[in-house]
Amino acid sequence: MLSLNARLLIAASVVLVAFLGLTGFTLDRAFRESALTAARDRLQAQVYAFLSASDVDDEEQLRLPKGLPEPRYATPGSGLYAQVLNGTGQPIWRSPSSVGFHIDFPPARQPGSMVFEEARGTGGTVLFTAVFAVTWETGPDRERQFVFQVAESRQAFDNQVAGFRRSLWGWLLAAALVLLGVQGSILRWSLAPLRRLARQVNEIEAGTRTTLTGQYPSELRTLTASLNAMITSSRSHLERYRNALADLAHSLKTPLAVLRGAVEAGETNPELSNSVQEQVERMDQTVQYQLQRAAASGRTGLSAPVSAERVVRKVVGSLQKVYAEKSLEVSVQVANDTLFRGDEGDLMELVGNLADNAWKWARSRIELRARSSEGIFFMEVQDDGPGIPAEHVQAILGRGVRADPGTQGHGIGLAVVRDLVEGIYQGTLRIGNGPLGGAHVQVILP
Repeated sequence: MLSLNARLLIAASVVLVAFLGLTGFTLDRAFRESALTAARDRLQAQVYAFLSASDVDDEEQLRLPKGLPEPRYATPGSGLYAQVLNGTGQPIWRSPSSVGFHIDFPPARQPGSMVFEEARGTGGTVLFTAVFAVTWETGPDRERQFVFQVAESRQAFDNQVAGFRRSLWGWLLAAALVLLGVQGSILRWSLAPLRRLARQVNEIEAGTRTTLTGQYPSELRTLTASLNAMITSSRSHLERYRNALADLAHSLKTPLAVLRGAVEAGETNPELSNSVQEQVERMDQTVQYQLQRAAASGRTGLSAPVSAERVVRKVVGSLQKVYAEKSLEVSVQVANDTLFRGDEGDLMELVGNLADNAWKWARSRIELRARSSEGIFFMEVQDDGPGIPAEHVQAILGRGVRADPGTQGHGIGLAVVRDLVEGIYQGTLRIGNGPLGGAHVQVILP
């Protein structure tokens, strides 16, 4: 595949050559027509000069001046010839230049009409000819007809046109070379940002660069921003996977050590059973938290925003079936144009954890609102449950901690929400008590 530079250069070169070729053809044709018109006018002027200098004597014979209008008429083979015919078509006068040279003049038309055509002469010489027939009154009711014939070699015309063509195409060729050079420079300058972008991408693949840097034209800014977002997201995913594995390995050390110690200490069956149950639950919470944390996608470049209204309705519908026995009054206020700029799975996790907590603790009413404005996503969930004491907020955000140990659940929901909001999306998470008297959670994502 040809490069963009080569494609543009070839396309522009074809257009340029076609334009200059058409221009050259037009100018050549115009000059040729102009030169042909000048030759016709020149021969007509010669005919009129002969006509004005001629006269008929008393014997009704046409008399031409001894001094010819053009010196070349007096030189044989000069390329300029003239002759006069009588009414019967017999020559009555020939210029000295016509001696030994025969010309096939075209026939004359009606008197007063000029004929300008090409003709052949001796040896196949091509000439321009002008033939003019005239009726001359020699007396009362008497007249005579004469035909004036002038011819000029076409060689001068051909030389003039050939000289013009050489000059025209020479200048057009020079102009084409200059324009192609300028055009190549302009294309190279215009495509320099693309070459720089390709070079930086190669450097990122080689590991010598981390992101795309520098100023780019407006047409490339969206692309470079999306590529940087993809690179950042990919590295963030990889880092989260590594951290999750490291944290998981570290977190499982203590429960495994406790279990090993209980076995080695020879504890009785009830004591061993309690220890195993406690540590298995702890490991389960740890695994669930780290898996959810690592699975978060975050924002990725070149991805379409997610309709928050659809996701919220889906989550609410599922929870209403799960907690159908509570018969809660649920108010959902999410506009159709509310957009979440991130991964749909992350939004599902965010809404699911917050809504699930609200359904667990609510007595009779839950309110869920979401909206987006100028790229900012807002969401709040509140219930009329017992609420959360301010001193317990930080403890609840910790992994595996529950406000009420008797309530079923892993207790990792709010910790995952915190990691999503603050860690991955760089947003704000606020937890307190709302107007309904219960917990009030606000999420703001830039």
